[in-house]
Amino acid sequence: MDRYSIAIAGCGPAGLAAAILLDRQGHDVTIYDQFDEPGPVGSGLMIQPSGLAVLDRLGLAEETLKSGARVDGLLGIEEHGKTVLDAPYSALGVPGAFGIGIHRASLFGLLYEAALARGIRIETRHAVTGSNLTKEGRALVFSAREATRPYDLIIDASGRQSVFDTAPPGDLEFGAVWASLPTFANDPFAGNLLEQRYRRAAQMVGVLPIGTRKGASHQEVAFFWSLKRSDVAGWQDTPLEQWKEDVHALWPEAQVLLDRITSRDQLTFASYAHRTQNPPTRERMIAIGDAWHSASPQLGQGANMALLDAWGLAQGMEHGRTFSEKLRLAVSWRHDHIWLYQWVTKLFTPLYQSDTSWHPMIRDKSMAPLAQIWPISQIQAQLMSGLFGFPLATLGLSVPDYEALWEASESSASRT
Repeated sequence: MDRYSIAIAGCGPAGLAAAILLDRQGHDVTIYDQFDEPGPVGSGLMIQPSGLAVLDRLGLAEETLKSGARVDGLLGIEEHGKTVLDAPYSALGVPGAFGIGIHRASLFGLLYEAALARGIRIETRHAVTGSNLTKEGRALVFSAREATRPYDLIIDASGRQSVFDTAPPGDLEFGAVWASLPTFANDPFAGNLLEQRYRRAAQMVGVLPIGTRKGASHQEVAFFWSLKRSDVAGWQDTPLEQWKEDVHALWPEAQVLLDRITSRDQLTFASYAHRTQNPPTRERMIAIGDAWHSASPQLGQGANMALLDAWGLAQGMEHGRTFSEKLRLAVSWRHDHIWLYQWVTKLFTPLYQSDTSWHPMIRDKSMAPLAQIWPISQIQAQLMSGLFGFPLATLGLSVPDYEALWEASESSASRT
């Protein structure tokens, strides 16, 4: 296999995973990141079976579980107590399957340390503003810095605000305020579920177990409250205690977490977008992760899609006979799965985040009962797990042995 010089713009999960995989193949890889010190943005996320299949091949599945929290399903209850979302991983038909809730900092740390261990160069304080194509290759251009030398390939892993995408940003109306909060054994939450409470689709509060960050002495949960972008200023002007009363009214048991929020500085607003960079390739350049496609986090697929993109790119680089074919294969192997989830997410998101009355009515009256019937229950589990559309076989991947993974995790825990 030919060896190439590769520059990656962005030091998130997509960029780090791609760097590790391509370095394994013998390519000369350098990551460029705009921050003074590379690090994660946000609170918690879900590692689904699709993403864990990649982490398993990276040798990081057990460490991911050790850093995160086992999640056996999703449970959503509307304001009057009716269960409208009950999605256990057991319905997937994969022995012992589960998701992993994890802090973004923990996932970042695992990938970052793996990249450093391989000696991959990471250049910080490089804010990418564009690129220049020459006969020698493509160079990254930065703000207030000289451009790089020409590389054989530029990978855009810079996220949904990529400077290389000139299409409309596709900002979604709803975002969420997040906080990472300590949790204890007597807290009134299941501990192994992503739990949500809804008032129609206009308000949602949720709790996701995210394990224990490196160096911390306690487990955490990601606490989130849905909020429209247009309402952020009003929310910031609302007394904190008044907002807590609104949350308490929807989910009284969340009061124990609200008591741990003593300052608005603990809460961060996250906005989302639904967009696709089309096409994701140009000469000597390819986009992966959120730089290629982004969507509402309602199905919890962002980091998992990024990991699959990184794996797909590495497979394309290995199996393509020409440089253009390598990129074409990387895109073609991911295109259908991405297209499918972009549309499914677009259809499903209003059921849980919208101002309409008919979306939650469809959710509660039709979809919730149907989801308890096979094969709809299995399809729902496939959607949740990132396996709808059978993306793994195309990429030469398979779900990890969950029973062995859990047994190894329990054995490790008993020795410490």
